Amino acid sequence: MNRPHAIRTSIALILSGLLVGCGQQKKKATAETETTGAAPVKVMKVARQKISEKLSFTGTLEAWRKQSITPDIGGKVARIHVREGDRVGAGQLLAEMDTETLRLQLQQAEAGAAVAEAAYNDAKKDKERLERLLKEKAVSEQQTEKVQLAFEAAQAQREQAQSGLNMARHALDVSIMKAPFAGIIASKNAEVGDVINPMMGGFSSTSGVLTLMDFSQVKVLIEATPNDIARIQRGQKAVLRTPSLPGRDFEGTVDVVNLAADPMTKKFRVEILAGNPDLALRPGTFGDIVLEVHSHDSALAVPQKAVLDDRYVFVVSGNRAVRREVSLGLQDSYLVEVLSGLQEGELAIVEGNFGLQDGSVIQILEEVKK
Repeated sequence: MNRPHAIRTSIALILSGLLVGCGQQKKKATAETETTGAAPVKVMKVARQKISEKLSFTGTLEAWRKQSITPDIGGKVARIHVREGDRVGAGQLLAEMDTETLRLQLQQAEAGAAVAEAAYNDAKKDKERLERLLKEKAVSEQQTEKVQLAFEAAQAQREQAQSGLNMARHALDVSIMKAPFAGIIASKNAEVGDVINPMMGGFSSTSGVLTLMDFSQVKVLIEATPNDIARIQRGQKAVLRTPSLPGRDFEGTVDVVNLAADPMTKKFRVEILAGNPDLALRPGTFGDIVLEVHSHDSALAVPQKAVLDDRYVFVVSGNRAVRREVSLGLQDSYLVEVLSGLQEGELAIVEGNFGLQDGSVIQILEEVKK
């Protein structure tokens, strides 16, 4: 074998090996660089599901019926038959005023009515006798007028006495305080021996003798902004939740929508009635109201955090992130409806999407189910 030729062949083989090795190292380095520089992300499959747009408010709970139990007449409180916290039925006796004076007045009115009735009967008999004599032309015109006037006076006195008797009976009736509806005694505002004068005015929910509440339903007062009030209407379904009863929902409906804004706050007052059958909700506490405004049963939706700047979403294409322009619809506290720009089944990037560029290399760490 020619020695120079063999040397040249060996050198060529060595150089070829070196070039191949350098190429492989370069490819390996490029692959390592791409893997090392890939952005870690979490993804979720774009799917159809129900989405509801909701409005949330915080409001004060009140009993749906509340009344101060106050007598119609002034006087001294004689007896109180209930205590705070007692449950009472409609018509149940709650308290009584001192009625001794009223009973004496009633006896006086009864006696006066009896006298007036006797006088009326006597005048009536005189009038009947006069009418018989008048037919026989046995009385003068002057006598006729005198008897007629006496009868009319007796009749008026009878009616006056009857009115006085009715007033005395009424005063005795209203001195006894009964429950106008079933409920709970929320407070006792007077003691036995206190003098009550309802004609003085200035009564509030805690004045009078007792305060009666019915909170088998509660009334929740909220304030809505001008933008929200247009989406709230009477009869709309509502859900009430309270921090003191976590995990429990109370169903209710919008009962009152005030269409005139408060001149100071520029907000609109709305009242919601919610059922409270076991009296777990207590008046005077706070609660959260959720109103469902709109609902789509089969909306193409992604988590809100997948949407950047309210206009684009990154989806997965191979090992890269592709930016998609989207238009949005309804949204709730977690999801947002995508009207265009995404297809069902695509993988949307829900974490690690901040700072991504169109075409960025990514590494999927997890596919989030919800």
